[in-house]
Amino acid sequence: MTRKKMIGNAVFLIVVFALTIYGVFHGEDFGEMMAAIQKADIRWLIPGVVLVMFFIWGESIIIWYMMKSFRIFLKKRICFLFSSVGFFFSCITPSATGGQPMQIYYMNKEKIPIPVATVILMIVTITYKLVLVVTGLGILIFGRGFLHRYLEGILPVYYLGLFLNVFCVSFMTVLVFHPLLAERIILQGMDWLEKLHLLKHKESRRKKFSESMQVYRETAAYLKDHKRVIVYVILITFVQRFALFTVTWMVYLAFGRTGVSMWDVVFLQAVISVSVDMLPLPGGMGISETLFLQIFMPVFGAVTLPAMVLSRGLGYYSQLLISAWFTIVAQIYYSIKAAKQTDNYKRLEA
Repeated sequence: MTRKKMIGNAVFLIVVFALTIYGVFHGEDFGEMMAAIQKADIRWLIPGVVLVMFFIWGESIIIWYMMKSFRIFLKKRICFLFSSVGFFFSCITPSATGGQPMQIYYMNKEKIPIPVATVILMIVTITYKLVLVVTGLGILIFGRGFLHRYLEGILPVYYLGLFLNVFCVSFMTVLVFHPLLAERIILQGMDWLEKLHLLKHKESRRKKFSESMQVYRETAAYLKDHKRVIVYVILITFVQRFALFTVTWMVYLAFGRTGVSMWDVVFLQAVISVSVDMLPLPGGMGISETLFLQIFMPVFGAVTLPAMVLSRGLGYYSQLLISAWFTIVAQIYYSIKAAKQTDNYKRLEA
């Protein structure tokens, strides 16, 4: 990621954060909200932080497990650094676009071939979104009463988010399992856009596209040869994602609320993730808070705003801080490692 792009992302993040703070807290009694937060039982909030750590750790286990299938043997703590880097840059970039390039950058420091790293992260992305699609469709098909009880006011947003996720997973699946068909369709689309002068003809773009299609071919080959690995990855991803959704249940218990089942709270949080995952906002900032305040009102009542602050504070902002800390650790670790390698090289030359 270039310095210019990093600065641009930072400015965008700050602006979105400022607008979110203004939109959420404008006209609210800040003192009353803080008093309610202070009454929350910290004994339930600590497990919430643990669940966030588990969420980050879950991806590191997936990376470690898939690396083994390529006969690349890494320590789990190194994979945890890769996972932390991915979550940190995903949290601060629109549509989480910055996570994987930075993961590949750090994986390259462990001499992991870029094609291998790319295939692994491609599968992580597909399974990550697949869990959202399965959950979203499951709620849509089997949870009609749930939808009408809690989601009447946000159904258009939910349907849009679900549609975008289904489209994304379907498109990626076509790219993986029918790469030649997908390549032909996309190239014809490029030709059409160029004829309409909506796109400038560039050979470099076509070359880059052809190179990216090779990744999908390699992903398809991996999926074909490692079916059992993929099943385990999907199962781990389900546990990982639902661990993060359960953070809101911890907040519910922290406020001493009763009368709503754990699964209702967990699935409501899943609804927010399905709705905002594909939107071009860092961590779904702004829209996540708005949706929470609307759909969780029947659940939290008078403490909905404090509950939103704690839920987002744990689920997103603590994730951001934890992953930021371990991203700094990763940078220090690889800087020291590079310095040692340089010293050893100089000694050998001497």
